[in-house]
Amino acid sequence: MADRRAVDDAMERALGLEEELEISGTATSEGTSLAFARAALLKWVDSVVGVVAAPGAGRVTLIHANGSRSQIASPELPYQVTMPINFAREAGK
Repeated sequence: MADRRAVDDAMERALGLEEELEISGTATSEGTSLAFARAALLKWVDSVVGVVAAPGAGRVTLIHANGSRSQIASPELPYQVTMPINFAREAGK
């Protein structure tokens, strides 16, 4: 279960950054609006045919089926989408 206060604080920070740039944003964390957003995100993610993870830059680039790219800045996501390195040798080699 999400920490309600942490979610609210994160949404306020994100909206505040948008306001500093004089652009509007919307925020939702419950109900039908959240369900709609999650369904749209699942559809969007399902269009991904390639992933470029750059942990050092804190960025993931998604390549979609239509050739378009989406970039996500995140300190955690590049590590979450990268297979762990296994330094153990395969048996027999």
